[in-house]
Amino acid sequence: MPCGRGSFGGRTRTLVPMGLGPPSPHKAGRRFPAGGKRGRGAKGSGRPPPGRRQPPCPPPDGSSESAIDAHPHLSSEALGYFRRALSALKEAPETGEERELMVHNVMKEVEAQALALATNRTGSEIMQELLGFSPPKPLCRVWAALRSSLRFVACHRCGVHVLQSALLQLPRLLRSPSEKEEEDVEEEENGKGSPLETLEELVLGLASEVCDDFLFYCGDTHGSFVVRTLLQVLGGTLLESERARHRGSQSPDSQKAPARECKPADFEVPETFLNRLQDLSSCFLKDIAVFITDKISSFCLQVALQILHRKRPQLCAHLCSAVISYLSSRNSSANGSPLLLFLRDQTSSRLLEQVLLVLEPRRLQSLFEDHFRGQLQALAAHPIANFPLQRLLDAITTPELAFHCAEPSSRQVACVPLFATLMAYEVYYGLLEEDGAVPAEHQVDMAMARALGDVTVLGSLLLQHLLHFSSPGTILQSLGALTGPQLLTLAQSPAGSHVLDAILTSPSVTRKQRRRVLKTLKGQYVALACSRHGSRVLDAIWSGAALGARKEIAAELGERNQELIRDPFGHHVARNVALTTFLKRREAWEQQQGAVAKRRRTLNSILED
Repeated sequence: MPCGRGSFGGRTRTLVPMGLGPPSPHKAGRRFPAGGKRGRGAKGSGRPPPGRRQPPCPPPDGSSESAIDAHPHLSSEALGYFRRALSALKEAPETGEERELMVHNVMKEVEAQALALATNRTGSEIMQELLGFSPPKPLCRVWAALRSSLRFVACHRCGVHVLQSALLQLPRLLRSPSEKEEEDVEEEENGKGSPLETLEELVLGLASEVCDDFLFYCGDTHGSFVVRTLLQVLGGTLLESERARHRGSQSPDSQKAPARECKPADFEVPETFLNRLQDLSSCFLKDIAVFITDKISSFCLQVALQILHRKRPQLCAHLCSAVISYLSSRNSSANGSPLLLFLRDQTSSRLLEQVLLVLEPRRLQSLFEDHFRGQLQALAAHPIANFPLQRLLDAITTPELAFHCAEPSSRQVACVPLFATLMAYEVYYGLLEEDGAVPAEHQVDMAMARALGDVTVLGSLLLQHLLHFSSPGTILQSLGALTGPQLLTLAQSPAGSHVLDAILTSPSVTRKQRRRVLKTLKGQYVALACSRHGSRVLDAIWSGAALGARKEIAAELGERNQELIRDPFGHHVARNVALTTFLKRREAWEQQQGAVAKRRRTLNSILED
């Protein structure tokens, strides 16, 4: 028989289905018995009245034991009920008394079978979605139902995600005081006290329990998820990387990706949360060696650094110093700083990536000088160490940092070759300088005579990054100081060609600055056209060139037309610039190119508007 509706104390309640066994155990007065009074919807065929949504029937009792078993059983009938309940809530109107009653009754059933649901694979997934509908009080009751088995649930492959989902409701529920007041009024109307802890108290209690057994939770494959989510909730910052990991995968394999900062979402939290965040973060200092070297525990420290960087920067700096001090104090390697050994380690290198991203500029420069100097090429070529090196380059905020080209100022004009090859000034130019000696002034003749070294991928990325700074003047000045053959080498390089792309596309580079750099390529157009990567650069230059510049390029290419036609890359360039038309019918070519330039200007003006 389908569920009917009844009334109790002026409020409607969902009835228990008949013929499916006993309902979940609730306190007296919280439900109707199976034979209770039915409303109009139960008369006749048993269908609900028009316009009314039939609520799902409560599940049968999922456990008959007096004490909760370590592996509670969720019956198939109960699982079916929760599936129907979730479907009904998704289809129900977003507001209204009927929806509130449906949510209230479903959450009572969730509370009664919380442990069985949380530790069942399908039940866990359903429960996570149901928590998204819950007001504060029902969520607190569910949380309290799981609390006695916290360690078991937190370290269970399914239960951990329920705890995460409960924590992730905080941003929503902390913004809804009206719901809390309504629940309090309901308790008073029913003549009940309110011994239940508030959400704030429950979160703080969870933090205390985790703090008391910090190493265990952080080191457990599943428990570490709870720690990482708890750190974010206490700090009032949800990291997109962590939310995506939780949504995208329910397996521990999902934590293989390093935690990196991207699109954090902030929300207001009580001051008590931030105080507890500080207490919890101090636990890392007690066993810093474990959190640096243990694969699972390290993820917790990485998340902590991201949160503290935003909310408690002094504590973040203190944790970073502890990490660097520990790594620097290990046995020295024959090749330099002992920290270099950890840069090549899968676990500690990921932690160092995060340290480099949150480190303050002055400490970053000191770290570079003490540990990275003279090792950039070796690190860039290493399959693991190149990742923290990329984070170092991401963290650089001024072109003058490092590479020994800041002082004297004349050396700054040489920064592009140094960045591109990841070499310090004296290494690149083969100078012998004693420690403590005054750096020599830059020698222009020496720089012009030296061919550009091999461009590294990381060096190219650094230059592209710097060209998008708001004031890339130093980089552009250095690019302008390159000779034609040097700039040609950069454009023909697989990695270096993308530096030319950045020059052409960066909004920080003005048209005048762009022309000043690219004019150095005059006389190199045929060599560009006959190169795999250079031809692509030339196509990009041609696409943005004015009619006058196109004439110059076409005239230079036309002098060696036959060579271009025979080259596998050059003949594509010749076709792109309509070189045959340029050589045989100049007037028609100019009209054609003028029309193209006019269309481009019109399109640009539309896009700018």
